[in-house]
Amino acid sequence: MLIVVPVTALYAGLYALFLLVLAASVSRQRRSLKVGLGDGGHPALARAIRAHGNSVEWGWPMLLLLLVAELDHANRTFLHVCAILFLFARIIHAIGLSREAGVSQGRLIGSGLSWTVIGVLAVWNIVDFARTVLAWVMTSHP
Repeated sequence: MLIVVPVTALYAGLYALFLLVLAASVSRQRRSLKVGLGDGGHPALARAIRAHGNSVEWGWPMLLLLLVAELDHANRTFLHVCAILFLFARIIHAIGLSREAGVSQGRLIGSGLSWTVIGVLAVWNIVDFARTVLAWVMTSHP
């Protein structure tokens, strides 16, 4: 049986490219500042490292939830909307974090939107599981 998950494949690929852009920013700054490990006390490098790390930390749960929802036949438009919003959220979060260490509008909106997408996908998966179990119970145990 062939399992095809084109929505997850698309956004996993796009997200990986985004992570490469963030990683390149860290590498560029490390080279120019001659810092091999850590941030060397350079606030801009520290922010770039956190922007990359934070995106890695939040990307995996979302991609896993997206994959499970796609495997469970969630509506593709719903999946695309979730993934587009998440990618947008992570981009504006990274921009906000890269520009200043304190509270910023980009970080606030990016975090809130990321959490919302992850929450929506988590609830969708839980409800789908409950629906599946209920259907099994109703058909297996009359």
